[in-house]
Amino acid sequence: MTSVAELPKARPITPHSILVAQLQQTLKLAQENNIPAQVLDSLAQAVQLAQGLDPYLDDCTTPESSALKALARKTSKEDWSKRFSDGETVRQLEQEMLSGHLEGQTLKMFVHMTKAKRILEVGMFTGYSALAMAEALPSDGKLVGCEVDPYVAQFAQACFDESPHGKKIVVEVAPALETLHKLAAQRESFDLIFIDADKKEYVKYFQTILDHDLLATDGLICVDNTLLQGQVYLPPEQCTANGEAIAQFNSVVAADPRVEQVLLPIRDGVTLIRRVA
Repeated sequence: MTSVAELPKARPITPHSILVAQLQQTLKLAQENNIPAQVLDSLAQAVQLAQGLDPYLDDCTTPESSALKALARKTSKEDWSKRFSDGETVRQLEQEMLSGHLEGQTLKMFVHMTKAKRILEVGMFTGYSALAMAEALPSDGKLVGCEVDPYVAQFAQACFDESPHGKKIVVEVAPALETLHKLAAQRESFDLIFIDADKKEYVKYFQTILDHDLLATDGLICVDNTLLQGQVYLPPEQCTANGEAIAQFNSVVAADPRVEQVLLPIRDGVTLIRRVA
């Protein structure tokens, strides 16, 4: 078994986990209201089918390293609400922002598949995805992580220092767009770019990366949260400002003739983007 079961229970934040929670609640209500047995049986089977998926995916995925397991545990135990109320973080954070085992191993696989040597991460949080990707980099590889929050950057750096792969990671503490323009001015380019920062800035990140050639030839962009709890396809009244921003981003990417893309239903949605022109 993976470390997922050992961590404090996180609230459902992906389309699938939200669906599971709603099905479980519906089954409970049905059991309390004398619903016909045939309907109850059908609901119970739906719950069983839905709630078994995520644990099975975790069990069939290569286990995370001890360093990643420790980082995830440390993140889950941190009192993020207190950090924000005490003024230690610049915004309210939560353990659910950590990419986690399945997505971390997916990103790690992408690094191996692309043979990337230079990675850019736009939005780092406590560094789980950064460290997962760094573990797949060669010894002379480099990952630049953009993080706007100094407290989180220090938190992540302390975790990186516990891993032999941490030396491959350089953290830039500043607004992500500022760092992107800085890297562009230095004529930097990256084989793989992972975007997981301010959702309202996704379009600007994407356009800056392409307009300033931050993506190397044959490079890959991976973008997180492109389903955003299902808000991108739910009725407008169920969509937040972040949901609207992600829906706009998805439309912008789909209409851009410079790229081709595929949206994968991994966790909260991961879009892969490749430049073709």
